[in-house]
Amino acid sequence: MLKVELHTHTADDPVDRIPHTTLELIDRAAALGYDALAITLHEQQLDLGRFAPYAADRGLVLIPGVERTIEGRHVLLLNFKRGTEDVRTFSDLARLKSSQRALVIAPHPFFPGSVCLRDDLERHANLFDAVERNAMFTRGVDFNRRAERWAARHGKPVVGNCDVHRLRQLGTTYSLVDATRNADAICEAIAEGRVRVESRPLAWTEAARVMSGMWFGSIGAGSMEDGFKGNIGPMIDVDDRGVLEMP
Repeated sequence: MLKVELHTHTADDPVDRIPHTTLELIDRAAALGYDALAITLHEQQLDLGRFAPYAADRGLVLIPGVERTIEGRHVLLLNFKRGTEDVRTFSDLARLKSSQRALVIAPHPFFPGSVCLRDDLERHANLFDAVERNAMFTRGVDFNRRAERWAARHGKPVVGNCDVHRLRQLGTTYSLVDATRNADAICEAIAEGRVRVESRPLAWTEAARVMSGMWFGSIGAGSMEDGFKGNIGPMIDVDDRGVLEMP
């Protein structure tokens, strides 16, 4: 089983201000025993050619990817060889996906952010290969639960991602994938459901430190974190165990 992270950002990101470099992210992932890592900058797919040898020397497979804004919603596009930066609509995504074997993941789909998929996930269910369990949750607040219920109803696998904007985020939630060590095999295994999630809730102090670090770090407009601003109260429900989630 390979330890995999599929949702990260680095200082190369054209939208968010990220303090760590791609090499620093690779070093941190290697130190935590990861086997594979996708770097998913907002809107722009990073050329991994100059980083792949460095990562390989540290036992890491790099997976190409991008967190693309499609009709105002964030979508993870992984292991596409070309064409991701031309995707602006879900129709564009359908055309791209029909032409290449790759992986499309719904990130933080039911979090209270304007860029989260919510109803668009249902409308375009056939375009998504997997759904993300995002590491940003505590014992009392977990916006991933509706995503997991949706995935179960639709027969989609769930992957665990940290949506890394600060290095301290990496490692609390991750995927274990039954695959050989290459990007094609990893993505194919996930699409086939040969993946399980390892995850632990954040302590309130951890969650507060992460969020404050991103907010006060002047995250760029249009990011997921920016979508949390505003009145989100009516969007939140409480389950029978007292856990906050999306209705």
